[in-house]
Amino acid sequence: MTHQILEDLTAEHVSPDQLNRLLAAQRQAFLNEGPPSAEVRRDRIDRLTLAILESADEIATALAADYGQRPAALTKSFEVLAWLDDAKDLRENLEEWMKPVSVEDIPGVPAFIQQKPLGVVGVIGAWNFPLILTIQPALAALAAGNRVMIKFPELEARTGQVVAEAVAKYFSEDELVVIVGDLETAKAFSTLQLDHIIFTGSPAIGKVVAAAAGQNLVPVTLELGGKNPVVVARDADLDLAAQRIAGTRMMNSGQICLCPDYVFVAREQGEEFIAKLRNELTTLFPDYLDNPGAVSIVNDRNYDRIIGLIDDATAKGATKIQVVNDAEAAALPSREKRLIPPTILLDVPAEATISEEEIFGPVLPVYLYDDIQEVINYVSTRPSPLGTYWYGQDSKEFQRYLHFTTSGGVTRNDGVVHAFRKGTPFGGVGNSGTGAYHGKSGFDQFTHRRPVVSSQLPASISAGMVGAGLDSDQVKAGIDQAIAGAIAEVRARIGN
Repeated sequence: MTHQILEDLTAEHVSPDQLNRLLAAQRQAFLNEGPPSAEVRRDRIDRLTLAILESADEIATALAADYGQRPAALTKSFEVLAWLDDAKDLRENLEEWMKPVSVEDIPGVPAFIQQKPLGVVGVIGAWNFPLILTIQPALAALAAGNRVMIKFPELEARTGQVVAEAVAKYFSEDELVVIVGDLETAKAFSTLQLDHIIFTGSPAIGKVVAAAAGQNLVPVTLELGGKNPVVVARDADLDLAAQRIAGTRMMNSGQICLCPDYVFVAREQGEEFIAKLRNELTTLFPDYLDNPGAVSIVNDRNYDRIIGLIDDATAKGATKIQVVNDAEAAALPSREKRLIPPTILLDVPAEATISEEEIFGPVLPVYLYDDIQEVINYVSTRPSPLGTYWYGQDSKEFQRYLHFTTSGGVTRNDGVVHAFRKGTPFGGVGNSGTGAYHGKSGFDQFTHRRPVVSSQLPASISAGMVGAGLDSDQVKAGIDQAIAGAIAEVRARIGN
């Protein structure tokens, strides 16, 4: 597929009838096959991995066209390479995870737990990282023995077409299929009678997907976003903090659900930290308009939304620091190129929209604090974010912060790392999502744990629980005695 063809491609509508045909084909194939063997699951993981790896160059070219400007190295490293360790973990351990699980031995009622695939899993990806946020959950669903339907983000129709063709080379559509489609296709996809849906995106759209899926009682995993706080403790290395906060804020121009959204720094260190932060941002981007490492905002709507947040904050009293060289200052931000330079906001008032809305752009409000309790109160009374970041020592203050705040994950002395650490689940809580995946967490998310119990007891569980026996003085006395015994046990524990 040439770059010219990529430039002319737009998302085409896929009808509900077509979606249901694909779902029916996958469900029938799943029922015919039954739970696949470990060998089949590993083969599927390898085929999907190979399909993406072989298309890495085309994917990078397509995604740059979809974005407007996005470095190929970013796409290849974050979208193509970043999930390979997870794929390896899945294929190396899935056979062990598939085994029935023993439970506590109780005489007369032996039991075990089966690890059953759910059936057909739907994956709805997000536009900011459309590869990793569709391929990685799909790998987990395949490892768990499911068939998979992927709804690729409609904003990246060019990339979606490349991925769909790459996957079709290695999979029949009743095994794994990639659907691009338009917004109406996405809406219809969330109403399908799937066995599970995993959605990545904003909390607002997550509510819509969950409501649509709920009409069919389809369980959902929601990987959402939120305003991810950063705390720079007084014992932090300010040079390291400034460098890493600048880097993680500017990854993909801030269009990452795990990006730091705002920073708390001790009042007496505020001036020094801001100077270091500006210096780090200047080092990353000595120029911006023609910098090949700059990433454009994905579309006009999001560009205008971010500019609107900045303008609203400054109109309400915030101070804007645009980190850009003098030669480019008049030309940035650029709506033509959809480029917004690194922007620091100070003295942001509570009534500013940016105080409540996830930014999803290269803008970073900085707040000053006097006592860590101020920070805890601020973070804990707001919707739980997907990530929270602490720069400083593993101190009593850090432990206190962990104790009194909630988030999907935590990284100390860097950003985003918790989402890639092998052996840890990736997911949100509350407003930032429900459920988790990566590694065994992903396998478990798309697996039904079915208890299988045998009875070797001399009497049925219904004995004394049905018919005239319920009016027996002996039965009633035995029940009352059991209740009295339970009361005595609890009273003894609480000292009553």
